[in-house]
Amino acid sequence: MKVVIGISNRHVHLKKEVWESLFGQIPMEKRNDLGQPGQFATTSTVDISYNGVTIEHVRVIGPIRNYNQIEISASDARVLGVNPPRRQSGDVQGSLPITLIGPKGKVDLESGLILAEMHIHMTPEMANDLNLVDKEPLPVYLGERHLFDAKVKIGDPAALELHIDTDEGKLYNLNTGTEVDVKICGK
Repeated sequence: MKVVIGISNRHVHLKKEVWESLFGQIPMEKRNDLGQPGQFATTSTVDISYNGVTIEHVRVIGPIRNYNQIEISASDARVLGVNPPRRQSGDVQGSLPITLIGPKGKVDLESGLILAEMHIHMTPEMANDLNLVDKEPLPVYLGERHLFDAKVKIGDPAALELHIDTDEGKLYNLNTGTEVDVKICGK
């Protein structure tokens, strides 16, 4: 199965209360749509800080979520001096704390900092048609070369797309829009 790569830079997903603490009572302003239906990069950024080390201008991704999540790369983690867990998006319980700094305030989160697992977005219908389940690992190839395994991430709505972070893109020499083969073994 052919799947297009989407490279994901560091970014944050915010609950309404945290958004308002950082930016005030203003709506999110869309900068551009992303590959997943309804998802967009906002014009807003925050600074993220851990133990006095700060990474500035981290993009806020909309829409408002029911959880706070800060996704960084392993390179970012080394800059911050942290070792966050590698998780599926949305799985933030027990993840690392982080401080967010916006134009209207600062919020100290008890959890939310993660390294996102490589994942392949697809709809429930597509997963059912392919006899796949959520979080099932699938091998990803470029030509004949096995690159890595990525987990199925079922969502509705969803567009078929494989998400990796900037470090992984560099490691495997992949760019947004690169088409790879995903093998569905024995199915």
